[in-house]
Amino acid sequence: MGVMMRGNRPADQLIGQQIGNVTGVTDPRLHTGLKRFQMLGERASRGQGLLQGHEAKADRAAGGGLCDFWQIGTDYRREMVISAPDFGLDLPDRELACAPIDSELGRRYLGAMRAGMNCALANRQILTHLTRELVAELLPHAKLELLYDVSHNICKVETHVVDGLQRELHVHRKGATRAFGPGNPDLDDTLRSAGQPVLIGGSMGTASYVLAGTTAGESASLSSACHGAGRAMSRRQARRQYGGRQVIDELASRGIVIRSPSNRGVAEEAPLAYKDVDKVVEIADRAGLANKVARLEPLICIKG
Repeated sequence: MGVMMRGNRPADQLIGQQIGNVTGVTDPRLHTGLKRFQMLGERASRGQGLLQGHEAKADRAAGGGLCDFWQIGTDYRREMVISAPDFGLDLPDRELACAPIDSELGRRYLGAMRAGMNCALANRQILTHLTRELVAELLPHAKLELLYDVSHNICKVETHVVDGLQRELHVHRKGATRAFGPGNPDLDDTLRSAGQPVLIGGSMGTASYVLAGTTAGESASLSSACHGAGRAMSRRQARRQYGGRQVIDELASRGIVIRSPSNRGVAEEAPLAYKDVDKVVEIADRAGLANKVARLEPLICIKG
């Protein structure tokens, strides 16, 4: 889940300890942070409302009960595996568990997923509101505009061309996000000329990216692109290899402020626990799935 906001004041004026007050209000795995823009695609950046020299605030809301998509997936995968023979399905792997969309089980799954999306959306709205209130106290003339709010790891009903025919599909993206190209009628008027924003989050110590969907991606990947670099090691491996205090001190030496109630959580999210986001984005760009628009360097990261 991601939200992007733009501020019109230097982000390094915002004190990490004070900004930290907004985290953890409704969800134990909320993240928020401030990042500095470097423009990579001028035309698309104008279409998405991004400006050189400004700062962005990015929120991630996931986990904790209803909006934990892992839990929703785990619960329904179990049911779907058990029910597969009733639907005439021979699953080669439990991870491919599924059910007919129009079945009672399929409808319940879609309902649970959509409830999770609504819960995460509410979390992001709360983070956004509290951040605006706090920034108004510190910088009364600052303005924070919502640029884009997106959910990923979800199923969307879309129309795509398959074998030369337009078909209505339920596209379930896991580890991916939707990336409609310029001119797509499902995009809002304000984004249609530039293509759908694609938010690729980095770790606490690495860059994040904003990309734009492409027309070529519609046939190559059903308008899909990655939404992150992906882990290079498990959370358990990261905890064994890195100490939370060590990570905080190393990032502080680079001018990145970290605020977290748990050193264990920081260790799990150590930058080297993830793949190289710059390489991942370069591949997505070269493959024509999404075009680079902006690179965001971390300034402050708050982990709930």
